[in-house]
Amino acid sequence: MNDDPARARYFVIQALRWSGLAIVVVALMIIEDKIDLPKEAGYVLFVVGLLDALIMPSVLARLWKTPLP
Repeated sequence: MNDDPARARYFVIQALRWSGLAIVVVALMIIEDKIDLPKEAGYVLFVVGLLDALIMPSVLARLWKTPLP
């Protein structure tokens, strides 16, 4: 196997995006009463899922960016 850290980081970022999308889908199911949980939990999960899918990959990429000499 190839031990390339960039490849591993790429897969971590993609997993983060997909997990955020899954959280958003579950949140929408809660909000639409398909899952029996309080709607407030659905709204919180919706925001967390959006942050997870849209913001956190950029934060990780910035953290992992190679510093300039």
